[in-house]
Amino acid sequence: MSKIKEGFNKLKNIVKNKTNEAIDNVQKGANTISNVVRDVNNYVNDEYYDIKKAILDKIKEYDTIIIHRHIRPDGDAIGTSQGLKELLKNSFPNKNIYVASSDKSEYLSFLPEDDKVEQETYNNALVIVVDTGDADRISNKNFKLGKEIIKIDHHDTSADFGVINYCDPTSASCANIIVNFANTFRNDLKLNTLSATCLFVGIVTDSGRFRYASADSRCFKDASTLLEYGVDTQKIYTTLYVEEENKFNLKKYVYAKYKLTKNGVAYIYFKDNYGKKHNGISKEDISSAINLLDCIKGSMIWILFNEGKEATRVRLRSRYINITELASKYNGGGHENACGATVYNKRQVKELLNDADMLLAKFKEDNKDLY
Repeated sequence: MSKIKEGFNKLKNIVKNKTNEAIDNVQKGANTISNVVRDVNNYVNDEYYDIKKAILDKIKEYDTIIIHRHIRPDGDAIGTSQGLKELLKNSFPNKNIYVASSDKSEYLSFLPEDDKVEQETYNNALVIVVDTGDADRISNKNFKLGKEIIKIDHHDTSADFGVINYCDPTSASCANIIVNFANTFRNDLKLNTLSATCLFVGIVTDSGRFRYASADSRCFKDASTLLEYGVDTQKIYTTLYVEEENKFNLKKYVYAKYKLTKNGVAYIYFKDNYGKKHNGISKEDISSAINLLDCIKGSMIWILFNEGKEATRVRLRSRYINITELASKYNGGGHENACGATVYNKRQVKELLNDADMLLAKFKEDNKDLY
């Protein structure tokens, strides 16, 4: 009886193992079919599939990849550049991946630091420039030393300067484009906690914490994808938005000193010495104060002037109204509802305000139900 029982147990184990093996094979087959179906759907439904595939092929071709972004970087520029670096390092551990820039933003110092990249490193290197619409605004001019340049951007006024130029102006942030890129080729590109954290910072800052009109369903889906990798949103929000007392004084100044044009353009002007006189408030702190003017009823355009020694930087924001043409007239550009510009004297300040006022007046005349 013991031999019969032993034989039965052996037979049972063989059947169990073969059954598990068959189930595994079915699962692998199902996964393969699922991947093929997903790839076909991507190819058929994704208008950017071919250009994304071309970028992936270039990345695979090079051993050294150097990532650049725009000057005076914001959360999207730093989050995207560092997020892309970590994504590529995690996906291709044998490649040399760097982020090279000539400036930084202190409020984003909790993200990884940039690399010191020697000029000779650019020999036979692929350069990827992210979140930058114009070659003149690329931080660190050594980008020109690379063998080839790829541009990945989302600005409405973006100009081609690479061998491959990928621009999706409907994307809420450049970080969203990188998440979509990773999702399209998930067999090749592997996100992890650090890359997801950097990219989440890019999305959350460029979408105004998901409050801007650009924060569509894709934006939320991409953010949801990143959360699956263990992003600590509480830490990010605390680091970005919990403030020292002097930042509250900055808010007090804005609320006390802002002005309105005849038709309701809200604006505030900061002189160059404001930061030094008020406990070391940075230029980035001042620029971010533009968001304090976003909820005045009837004021659908709001502007912040940040005076410098040689020029005055301008932040323009709007609700409903396309302000890209206005920004372009004053040495700037950007998105439909969020732009930057530069003026050089008080006369240009007055002219910009007058043009913005006329733009708002025309909009109100044509859209009386929206204010």
